[in-house]
Amino acid sequence: MTFPVVGMVGGGQLARMTHEAGIPLGIRFRILSDTPQDSAAQVVSDVTVGDYRDLDTLRAFARGCDVVTFDHEHVPVEHLRALQAEGVTVRPGPDALVHAQDKGVMRARLAQIGAPCPRNRIVADAADVTRFAAEGAGYPVVLKTVRGGYDGKGVWFARSEADAADAFKAGVPVLAEERVDFVRELAANVVRSPHGQAVAYPVAESVQVDGVCDTVIAPAPNLPEELSAQAQRLALTVASELGVVGHLAVELFETRGPDGTPGILVNELAMRPHNSGHWSMDGAATSQFANHLRAVLDLPLGDPRPRARWTVMANVLGGDYPDMYAGYLHCMARDPGLKIHMYGKDVKPGRKVGHVTTYGDDLADVRERARHAADYLRGTIDE
Repeated sequence: MTFPVVGMVGGGQLARMTHEAGIPLGIRFRILSDTPQDSAAQVVSDVTVGDYRDLDTLRAFARGCDVVTFDHEHVPVEHLRALQAEGVTVRPGPDALVHAQDKGVMRARLAQIGAPCPRNRIVADAADVTRFAAEGAGYPVVLKTVRGGYDGKGVWFARSEADAADAFKAGVPVLAEERVDFVRELAANVVRSPHGQAVAYPVAESVQVDGVCDTVIAPAPNLPEELSAQAQRLALTVASELGVVGHLAVELFETRGPDGTPGILVNELAMRPHNSGHWSMDGAATSQFANHLRAVLDLPLGDPRPRARWTVMANVLGGDYPDMYAGYLHCMARDPGLKIHMYGKDVKPGRKVGHVTTYGDDLADVRERARHAADYLRGTIDE
């Protein structure tokens, strides 16, 4: 067979959905999974179970892959450089991926290319946080572990020096950022190929609840056209300057200046398919997963334009109601246009176990349909 083999490190839901996108293309897919029970390991036929932090395991996995990519950013970059030196094609490469792994490196590089960011610096201890606060608007200050944080983990909202002390207990470097009085959170999703072709999806609004993405609306309602274009240009610039190959999500704060002028600040980067782009599975001509595969294989990229005026994605979080399948009858009968995507995960409170997508011309109706389905599947409503 001449069809390529894509190896994805990580067996979570992103790998599961990337595999799904590759099936119509005949792409052969293999994963390096932590356990046989991981989301993608349940549906992918070629699974290696092992530790992504072990170089020999990565070497064995990469053998026979035409390209290696990721469903998370945690693989040590020194291992990826070793693979590259041995002739393995790694996309995105370690020189790009480090910016999604290390928030300190990310902030320094974004400053070099002139990307707008909150005021920030690495801090040594709680007293240093107080000095950082005094240099600006004072407390509160946002503290983040430089590596390893996600979905609100590894993030502290410090209102005092005593609050700040908690961030240093793990003994890892901490980044302090000035608290941003933002209007809402946005996400600019772009995909870039090795030869420099790039596409930009509509800028989406991302609604967070307790640090976890709850709802995504594409395109972001009432976003000024010039600000939308600015966000897309910024994401494309970041992708080019950092040498990203594949999908890049640039998480943004929408701000307002003292005179009411709208603006944006970069919050986080993710170099893989991203929760804020899940809407594209049903709502765009080419999903983020299909375009990520096209990019890492250096194929022409697909059309990112939306299929409908509005698309809403709502995450289905675990609660005290484990039998989500029982809710299908009600949800599907109530809304034949509803799209349900489940990840094969055990239901645990607060855990992302799936998402639903709705689309149409009436935003209020589309939002209500998505919210109702997600809440019904979770068991927080029963009618």
